[in-house]
Amino acid sequence: MHRALLTLLLVLISSCYGLYFHLGETEKKCFMEEIPDETMVVGKYKVEFLDINTNSYVHVPAGMGMHVEVKDPEQKELLSRTYGAEGRYTFTSHTPGEHTMCLSTNTSRWFGGSSLRVHLDISIGEHANDYKEIAEKDKLSELQLRVRQLLDQVDQITKEQNYQRVREERFRQTSESTNFRVLWWSFIQGGLLLAIGFWQMRHLKSFFEAKKLV
Repeated sequence: MHRALLTLLLVLISSCYGLYFHLGETEKKCFMEEIPDETMVVGKYKVEFLDINTNSYVHVPAGMGMHVEVKDPEQKELLSRTYGAEGRYTFTSHTPGEHTMCLSTNTSRWFGGSSLRVHLDISIGEHANDYKEIAEKDKLSELQLRVRQLLDQVDQITKEQNYQRVREERFRQTSESTNFRVLWWSFIQGGLLLAIGFWQMRHLKSFFEAKKLV
């Protein structure tokens, strides 16, 4: 019960968030997000640059673009594409775990060192669905649309719970592997101490015999 409540809380908190960050002309910014398998992710962004004359951020000139690169936990490339100064990218995870999303500019010709500001909104799971568009496309009533949303939420919670089980299994395997290595290291240390002690006794015995003390 507690695990289900925690999973639901994590889904509600982390499934959709927005932020903005500053980006240099040749700089790449990467974000890591833990995502269950078979989960859709939608990122929306808008790029602005600092106008030195007005000291305010304005829209970038036409032709400016952003390169988006996404890799899964095994560092396999899921997405690598150049978009415009304002756009949206979408991908679906196939492996549960930490995904890396990197954004960089596709050029450095126009800004002369000006700072870029990128507004980024990331939606995960059912939050990535445009239910207004779904309702219009499938001609769903308000009640049917609400049921669809609830089903999507239940499906996402199930995926999150399965991912938590995967994480627990990985953590258990890591703990067992660490304990096994520590145990063997203790045996090796004990064996080395015994070997050194035996060698010292042999050495002392040979020394005393050579001095005819025994």
